[in-house]
Amino acid sequence: MRKIVAGCDNAAVELKNILVEFMREKGIAVEDVGCESREDPTFYPYIAQRVCEKIIESDYEKRGVLICGTGIGMAMTANKFKGIRAAVCHDVFSAERAKLSNDANVICMGERVIGKELAKKLLEEWLELEFQDGSSTAKVHAISEIESENMR
Repeated sequence: MRKIVAGCDNAAVELKNILVEFMREKGIAVEDVGCESREDPTFYPYIAQRVCEKIIESDYEKRGVLICGTGIGMAMTANKFKGIRAAVCHDVFSAERAKLSNDANVICMGERVIGKELAKKLLEEWLELEFQDGSSTAKVHAISEIESENMR
């Protein structure tokens, strides 16, 4: 069974709740790490940290879904963690390539950027795909090499 850790800031509570319910309806185990309301003042970097730490603790078995106003801040923060490859996806092609070309283990979206139905479609696309060894494998390894050199 796939395991997902989901989180958002107070700008994206509605979309996070919709996507968590969507995944659970598909039989996916989802751990929701917040935030829970528009009044929650927790900054998005701390939510991204919670999600990434859960992924790392699972030895990268879990995947992450992060949502804020644009998805950008979540992706920037998530990519500060070793072994995390987070991508902002607001169209189907980006969601597909994030997984197939870059082996992204975290998808980021912006509630202020895309609608609910598109967000579900992107998430479904990303969840259904698996990275395959091929022409992109060397590039993903290069990302990991650069990460190792810079994250000591």
